[in-house]
Amino acid sequence: MAPSIASTEPPLKDLLSTPPPPVLKKPSPVPSATATTQRYQATAEKHITSAVGRLRNHVFASGSGLQVQTTDGRQLLDFTSGIGVTSLGHAHPVVTAAIVEQASSIVHVQCGIALSKPYVELVEQLVTMMPSPTLDSFFLWSSGSEAIEAAIKLARTKTRRNNIIVMQGGYHGRTAGAAALTRSKTSFFAGTGPLMPCVYTTAFPYWHALGLPQDTPEEELVRMAVHQLEQTLAQQSAPSDTAAIFVEPVIGEGGYVPAPPAFLRALRETCSKHGILLVVDEIQTGFGRTGANFAIEYAKDVVPDIMTFAKGFANGMPLSGVVTRKEIMECMPAGSLGGTYAGNAVACAAALATTKYMVEMDVLGNVRRRGEQLAQGLRDIAADTQNGGSIIAEVRGTGLMLAVEFQSPSSSNPTLPANLNKLVQDECYDRNLLVLTTSIYPVLRLIPALILTEADVNVALRVIKEAVKAVARKAGM
Repeated sequence: MAPSIASTEPPLKDLLSTPPPPVLKKPSPVPSATATTQRYQATAEKHITSAVGRLRNHVFASGSGLQVQTTDGRQLLDFTSGIGVTSLGHAHPVVTAAIVEQASSIVHVQCGIALSKPYVELVEQLVTMMPSPTLDSFFLWSSGSEAIEAAIKLARTKTRRNNIIVMQGGYHGRTAGAAALTRSKTSFFAGTGPLMPCVYTTAFPYWHALGLPQDTPEEELVRMAVHQLEQTLAQQSAPSDTAAIFVEPVIGEGGYVPAPPAFLRALRETCSKHGILLVVDEIQTGFGRTGANFAIEYAKDVVPDIMTFAKGFANGMPLSGVVTRKEIMECMPAGSLGGTYAGNAVACAAALATTKYMVEMDVLGNVRRRGEQLAQGLRDIAADTQNGGSIIAEVRGTGLMLAVEFQSPSSSNPTLPANLNKLVQDECYDRNLLVLTTSIYPVLRLIPALILTEADVNVALRVIKEAVKAVARKAGM
């Protein structure tokens, strides 16, 4: 059994009142540490595939909360959380205690052989967190891509249809089926075709992807995207052949673009009208990331037929899941879903501790407060045109899933660098702040642990402001 949340960790309000360790300047390299780092880097260069495409060749040695220490002694403020995975920060004591306790009891229970206690208790916990009580039948796997693969099988088996419609800019994974659904950039599947057939693409209401001015009203973006969906169903994939429409409530790898509630309602209405299943991918958005348990909750009365989740609910342990109505799940014959490590006992124990902590410590409230603080700070940086804000096109996002989109080269400013987001990212890294870019557009994304403090946000904003100013100066703006 996971340890008592309240007795193991002080209340979140106490954690938030404690200033984090300072973001350190680059230390003078320690010879032995530098030699160790160089050995690791040399091994990686020789024996670890370059297909991973790491951001840097630094080596993380330890972490606590939002602080990460590298093997050469550098301390970084981590605003990536492993791409939205370490929701409670690195090495959270409550989650660590649950992992140790479960690993000391039984590590692996193959889901086709027996139930495990943490698997069942986690499902009991998840039932209470779902956006609708109709989502009551679960299958747990290991990675987000696997959850998508399970959702594909579910949708096709239940409807006896083959076709799937996905969003322009959407990301659903890199395994064969999941990659066939991905439309955020070609690097995830280039040269690996033919991909899984019967996948069709429709527009998402994002001004840049639609080639429209940034100030295009949301209602017009939604109207155009819905029109394109109707065209897709009329010209490419007949409703009677369409099993499912997959959508992220916030487009992730495609640029951190929230889906307007009106668009999600239109998808729901279309699916209900034609017997198509609405599959909502909450792999990056779920479990508090946007300030709600699930981002689909912002679209009132929109209930998915199938929902996938992963990343942040196990705080770093590999675990994912798919949930649907029992009458949909029951279409799957015994043995059609499974996997050697599916619903691993230690990962389930970590997820149980993580989700209980989220509920009992009002992590959602912290996400909303710190998300607004961070978003307002970014808007202030964008408004400060005397100090580089003019290179920022848009600040957007929800909760602690925020993006800064930079200006792109245009006829009025053809000399503007096309990679302003990467240049700002580099400047942030030089100042010991770890952030990520995303999409084919010049977007910087901020996805820190959900327990970050007011002081963490202030440090990040100061660094980003300095980075934007430095890049703008070099770009002559």
